[in-house]
Amino acid sequence: MNQIKIGIVGTSFGAEFISLFRAHPNVRAVCIADLMPERLQYAQDMHGALETFSSLDEMLKGDVDAVCIFTARWSHAKLAMQALRAGKHVYSAVPMAITLEEISALIETVKTTGQIYMLGETSYYFPVALFCREKFARGEFGHFVFGEAEYLHDMSHGFNEVFMWAHGDDWKQYASFPPMLYATHSVAMIVSTVQERLTRVSALGYRDRENDGIFVREVSKWGNDFSNETALFRTSGGGIARINEFRRVGWSETACANAVRTSLYGTLGSFEEQSNSKVWNRVDSMEFQDVTDLLVCAEPQWNDDSSVQIPGSELHEELARAERIGFARIHPIEQLPKEFAGMVTGHEGSHQFLVDDFVRACVTMQPPPNNVWQAARYNAPGIVAHESAMRDGESLAVPDFGDAP
Repeated sequence: MNQIKIGIVGTSFGAEFISLFRAHPNVRAVCIADLMPERLQYAQDMHGALETFSSLDEMLKGDVDAVCIFTARWSHAKLAMQALRAGKHVYSAVPMAITLEEISALIETVKTTGQIYMLGETSYYFPVALFCREKFARGEFGHFVFGEAEYLHDMSHGFNEVFMWAHGDDWKQYASFPPMLYATHSVAMIVSTVQERLTRVSALGYRDRENDGIFVREVSKWGNDFSNETALFRTSGGGIARINEFRRVGWSETACANAVRTSLYGTLGSFEEQSNSKVWNRVDSMEFQDVTDLLVCAEPQWNDDSSVQIPGSELHEELARAERIGFARIHPIEQLPKEFAGMVTGHEGSHQFLVDDFVRACVTMQPPPNNVWQAARYNAPGIVAHESAMRDGESLAVPDFGDAP
């Protein structure tokens, strides 16, 4: 199979990937599906004529080879398994699942169907992740000691508007999504770098005080009143990791460029990231190395084709800025298809790499870096951490779902 047909399910965030998939030399066609006709029309207005479907069910009756799922975050596992069982490869936005049972079932479905599954974890290709993975692979960190990663995204920076647009009058019951169930960006920064699992966790939650009706237990679809959660993990190699997932926080990604931050410490070297600097240090060095210029992405590209627009909503500039930034100097753009040259990328330069990874995996039938087993290692820790927070910090084991074959 040299060329495949891609079906994109969910055309809000998913619409950003239409042009990239269309441009890939191993993609022959792209079609889209959405439950809301106005979203389908909007995607066509942006990208020209596209084959459309009113649901995933309808799309799966057609000739698509692979399905890309960009629906509500709590629906991903169910839809992914449906597509896999229909003989389609699957790309899923994060998270892969919101329960351990869903993770287990999804892995079993991949095993039994033999189809490709890939999690679209953007932070895997963040400049900081690329830098730290390279240093770890060379042994320059030594043994892993401690890592901290955090996703700081205040609800007022675009999240409220997205939930309003997607869920109408009932949006507040969905906007209370537990922060630790969306921890894959943070967890992946550490796990993908040090190649250790997170094995045990104790977590705490901050009960919301804003009185705007969002994180209210009686209203929340998940019975959740934690707007911020912090977790302390043990790793399989004996190290320690801390993850912060904050949705009410006095911090602006407009000023600080990226909402996901990471610092890692080994016995020989360390990397520290703050709002305005990124620094590498060694135990045998008298001076630190400022690597900020190497790891900062280019400025957002603002034009009619690349600006983030959501019909029926005035989306904040902060969200638009976060979605539309270019590459950093460390990105290995020479690995990308030449057809991508000059095209917009997003989420710290990750989108083009993720699209290429998935298409190549489908064509070669080789597991992508963010396969279903690796995805489980990004996803399961947050699920267990939220359970620990609900138990006021009780130490809980994180299950091991195994390695890729």
